[in-house]
Amino acid sequence: MVTARRPASPTLKFIDEYCQNYQDLFSQVRNYEAFKLLHLGLLSELPRKSLPKIARAVGLSNSQSLHHFLRDSTWSSPALTQRRLQLILQLIGETEIILCIDETRDEKKGQATDYVAKQYLGNLGKTERGIVSVNAYGLVDTITYSLLFKNFKPRACLKPGDTYKSKPQLAREIICELKALGFRIKLVLAVGLNTALNKSRTS
Repeated sequence: MVTARRPASPTLKFIDEYCQNYQDLFSQVRNYEAFKLLHLGLLSELPRKSLPKIARAVGLSNSQSLHHFLRDSTWSSPALTQRRLQLILQLIGETEIILCIDETRDEKKGQATDYVAKQYLGNLGKTERGIVSVNAYGLVDTITYSLLFKNFKPRACLKPGDTYKSKPQLAREIICELKALGFRIKLVLAVGLNTALNKSRTS
């Protein structure tokens, strides 16, 4: 006898309606519920969105279930990314986007996060231990869509199987991937990456 899958606990209507687009990517209801609760917490007015603070804001007694969802549960981040990009493409159709490329730098302490190194962090204006990523956003009319990001891996932090790639190389990869998916790019805006980006646009 097959037991019917219980429905996921509701959150806010607009979050439930959006997250329903991803429900089939989760084999367990509790993982899908954690996915929805993270959206609820990230869209809250919390000034700093750590897992413990998100857990309290969404009514959980602790952040253990959210931590398990992110670290241990079986779901595919690439599959979620692909679905999200497909939804954006369905929404914008053939409209050309203005592609914005930037770098995000976050200070990190301890040894728990991969690819953390002592490097210049622009948001702090000094050299500290932190992690850097190259990020892409699409601008259509007055709406900005978060598209892709790639972590920058300093040479000193490379793991077996890793290949060093500069930040301009990562930016070029992002552009090529977005074009392969079907995004139409009319303009690329970036700081300090113009050479790589111009090559990508003409290739």
